[in-house]
Amino acid sequence: MKEIDYIVVGLGIAGITFCEELEKNNKTFIVYDTGNVASTKVSAGVINPVVLKRFTPVWNAKEHIFKSIEEQNNWMVASDKKELETFLKPKIIKNKNLNINAPFGFGEVNNTGKINPIVLIENYKNYLLKNNQLKNEAFDYNTLQVSVDKVFYKDVISKKIVFCEGASAKDNPYFPSKTKISNEPLVIPNKGEYLIINSPELKLYSMLKTSLFIIPLANDLYKVGATYDREDHTVKTTQNAKEEMINKLKAIINCNFEVVGQVAGIRPTTRDRRPFLGTLLECKNKVFFNGLGTRGITSAPSLAKSLYNYIENDLELPKEMNIKRYYKW
Repeated sequence: MKEIDYIVVGLGIAGITFCEELEKNNKTFIVYDTGNVASTKVSAGVINPVVLKRFTPVWNAKEHIFKSIEEQNNWMVASDKKELETFLKPKIIKNKNLNINAPFGFGEVNNTGKINPIVLIENYKNYLLKNNQLKNEAFDYNTLQVSVDKVFYKDVISKKIVFCEGASAKDNPYFPSKTKISNEPLVIPNKGEYLIINSPELKLYSMLKTSLFIIPLANDLYKVGATYDREDHTVKTTQNAKEEMINKLKAIINCNFEVVGQVAGIRPTTRDRRPFLGTLLECKNKVFFNGLGTRGITSAPSLAKSLYNYIENDLELPKEMNIKRYYKW
């Protein structure tokens, strides 16, 4: 039997950032992941500190097309707020790209960024494989055994197991699938679809946000999205989503484009739009890192650090992210 500090289940953005915390603190670990359903892979990969729809800071925390004079005014008011002054430039930028419909101009957000989620996951998997820290297989819940201070899984003995499964948590028998009183699901699958378009005429070099994100990739390719669907829990792309995004895109740009790809994934959202971190009362060896939702790329690193400090240093998690709030529901 091999003895380690942690078993990690799942290798989306939650799993990766928690593994980074473990490695930073010289903890030994093994990851179990098939790589089939991670929403991180199909996400936009955008790091954005501001909820542009409401001009509020992202919890725990491109250019934006204005649709009206009112939105211009809202931007200027928001940029004066202390919590937003770091992120919103206090001026209106005139539109100089004739292929974009932006008669009221743009607002510019500071401290944003973008990662390539597919490259991130594939490279991190290769890194773990090279160090014999990844098992590319589905986790078998029936094989897991738990004692007072350890967990046992196949040929591994570990102090803790951390489930970072995203929307797949609904299949985990240890995760509370529904609230005790209202019988609502704890994690609400939220399907998102994106288009990949080719448009040599567009010549857009910044991320653009209005009713859609338009994200420059390379070679005149752009990622466009996303949709939101809580009814369809499959990762199959749909014609309805494609048509919805095309119609919105035509209202934003007035040049030719060709759809060359479409992807779909399932976001793990929650009823109060806050993540689920920590342990339940029944067992302190089984840890959860879930419910990151649409802002996972932005929030995961700081959440992983909070979770690590909760487990290893007995630092209490904020109530709004602690999974124990489930008992009050």
